[in-house]
Amino acid sequence: MASTYHYRLPYPLPLTAAPPASASRCRFPMASTAPLGVTVSTSESVGQNDLLIVGPGVLGRIVAEKWRQEHPDCKIYGQTATTDHHSELTKIGIIPSLKGPRVDQKVPYVIFCAPPYRTDDYPGDLRVAASNWSGEGSFLFTSSTAVYDCNDNGFCGEDSPCVPIGMSPRTDVLLKAENVVLEAGGCALRLAGLYKKDQGPHVFWLSKGTVDARPDLIISMIHYEDAASLGIAIMKRRLRGRVFVGCDNQPLSRQEIMDRVNRSGKFDGKFEGFTGTDGPLGKRMDNSKTRAEIGWEPKYPSFTEFLGLSN
Repeated sequence: MASTYHYRLPYPLPLTAAPPASASRCRFPMASTAPLGVTVSTSESVGQNDLLIVGPGVLGRIVAEKWRQEHPDCKIYGQTATTDHHSELTKIGIIPSLKGPRVDQKVPYVIFCAPPYRTDDYPGDLRVAASNWSGEGSFLFTSSTAVYDCNDNGFCGEDSPCVPIGMSPRTDVLLKAENVVLEAGGCALRLAGLYKKDQGPHVFWLSKGTVDARPDLIISMIHYEDAASLGIAIMKRRLRGRVFVGCDNQPLSRQEIMDRVNRSGKFDGKFEGFTGTDGPLGKRMDNSKTRAEIGWEPKYPSFTEFLGLSN
């Protein structure tokens, strides 16, 4: 059986124009859900740059750090599924809470970074997040480029077709969650494979040494810091009902990724190789449209340059 790496899907990722055709193909009727969320005291004033991060994990914490650099006087709330990391969040200036009563005072900026595997009702969790948004500022959902209907190493952009509903439970839950966000006036940021030095597919494969997977599958990537900076850039635009893509526009095959890891000298051990010969391929994501509209460029233009290598 092939070894597979389960990417952290931004599932894992607010505006005024009508959604693009690709988004309109992925819309569904809304359903009701019990209110959950953070509790903000009625005696507590809400600042114009206060931020709620639903799922303040790796990506959410980087967003918090960058947001506070721009808005040092703001309050940053973090909603979690458990209390396991609340002390950590408090130490870095995030006010933690569990899912609970609907907020009395809504927050102007909301970013949803929580993955779908910790909940039985992912779209419902997005409705809760939407209920905690004041309608000012921005509401952003970090979704995944997995929703695009391409598995032949072909090119995909913001408006490429989505996987049809009913074809995959994994993409169904993401598209239904996106629809909740778009209906509420929020935006979706579909992120490619997230990585940093100690997290990402390269770390998993390196730990295995040899992996039973085909080496020619193309992977589109984006560094965690760049995913955070793009998310913030989108929120600052205060847009409504739009879909964006986050990637570095330099897709690599599995083999190319690990060749660079071996060549970099930055990791212990050596990757031996991929042994698979069949299975689906990947997709070459391009977010030129997002970059042009948002005015954003990545700090790390490619995985190769992140490793300090030359293209």
